[in-house]
Amino acid sequence: MLNGILVIDKDKDMTSADVVYHLRRALHIRKIGHAGTLDPEVTGVLPIAIGQATKLIELMHTRPKKYEGQGLLGYATDSYDATGTVLKEEKLDHPFTTEEIQAGMDSFKGEIEQVPPIYSAVKVNGKHLYEYAREGIAVERPKRTVDIYDYLLIDKPVFDEEKGQESFGFEIECSKGTYVRSLVNDLGEKLGKPAVMIELRRTASSGFDISQAVKLSEIEANPEKADELIQPIDAFFTNYETIDLSDDQWKKVQNGAWIKLETDAKKVALRYNKKVKAIYENKGRLYCPSLMLLQNE
Repeated sequence: MLNGILVIDKDKDMTSADVVYHLRRALHIRKIGHAGTLDPEVTGVLPIAIGQATKLIELMHTRPKKYEGQGLLGYATDSYDATGTVLKEEKLDHPFTTEEIQAGMDSFKGEIEQVPPIYSAVKVNGKHLYEYAREGIAVERPKRTVDIYDYLLIDKPVFDEEKGQESFGFEIECSKGTYVRSLVNDLGEKLGKPAVMIELRRTASSGFDISQAVKLSEIEANPEKADELIQPIDAFFTNYETIDLSDDQWKKVQNGAWIKLETDAKKVALRYNKKVKAIYENKGRLYCPSLMLLQNE
């Protein structure tokens, strides 16, 4: 039985749910889910939890995400990306300097409040924002607090004098729930010109990066390759202190007992037979179960 995280390099024009559906059929497994939705037009890292690893999905959401993309100064859309309806066009009579764009990006670093795009899956009164948008119904979009760890300009911006537009590449590292489209739109507002996201690729998520990713088509063509490509559950806990259990401790852990450990770490990964079997957390003098992974083989 497969247990672990399969890191998929998602192609354009597929939903995250589509990827799960295709893998469920190709691998003949029921316990499967994704961590961190990608919009259909966004490519890149989509971690798929399989078997016992589905218990990790909530934890996987808490890890930072990294993106690379392209933005464009000169027009804005209702969706904040190139798929939307153009709301505003304004030619640039001169290009912004690298320093000006980076200074604008720097202003968004740290904890910020974001308003999600109207074309997004955020729900208001049980209904997706994009459903309100399609029906032409005005609705107040809920603000959310997110963390922007890095927002960097990559390569030199390119100015198209004829069109009065300037394109730029960027890298972003952020917390869950961040709308990168909004960051590009808001950067334009900061610089005083409309802006839109042209392209986006996620390069890391849940502690895994694009170098570990595989195309869905490769798994569909050779399902048996999943065994060698899947990331073990233990790979998710590499930044945890790890303790190998004695036979007596293992018996207690199997029963969910609180135990004494020779450490003061807040959380520890407990291993038996070289596999992480549980995550225990500090409760004063004893450690108690936080996450049980007893079937991790």
